[in-house]
Amino acid sequence: MTTTPSPLRLQTRAVVRSLLAQTAMVLFAEKGYSETTVDEVAAAAGVSRRTLFNYFRTKEELALSGLSEQGEVIAIRLAQRPANEDVWVSLRYAFQVLDEIEATPQHRLEITLMLFDNEALRAGHAEKQARWTDLLAPLIESKIPDSADKTFEARVVVGTAITCLQAATEEWLRRKGATPLFELYDTAIAAVRTL
Repeated sequence: MTTTPSPLRLQTRAVVRSLLAQTAMVLFAEKGYSETTVDEVAAAAGVSRRTLFNYFRTKEELALSGLSEQGEVIAIRLAQRPANEDVWVSLRYAFQVLDEIEATPQHRLEITLMLFDNEALRAGHAEKQARWTDLLAPLIESKIPDSADKTFEARVVVGTAITCLQAATEEWLRRKGATPLFELYDTAIAAVRTL
């Protein structure tokens, strides 16, 4: 007989998973992603390698776990926006979650640089952001005027916003964080909307 995990058990698992990911990110930022072993992450977290792999199948999944969680939080924030609000404004406020991550500017820069400098992580990052489209497009669809292509149009808007966020992040890295990320995002969106 299969038992359903209790809400407390699920909540505990989510907390442990988050703590393991945070521990890994600190080590990745200090030593570099490639130079940090799974055994070192497990030791720093005070768990066995086996326990770590109960929560994350791969080192890459460990490094990218925050992106899935961020996508869910962005979707929640987007769902809370006013129904009559401009879609671009709604997306901008929802994406603002990324600027609220508890980390020093330097640590945030190091983590983002790590994600973009490693080919596997960069590809995984792009894949996770592509999944955001599936989460966010249905929420944007209700804000778009009725048409036969409404679902497609919602996906195009969300995809464009995510691409602008990606371009802004790359420029933010190039400028070493000197210009606020969302100032760059606003510039990217303005360019798309005026061309």
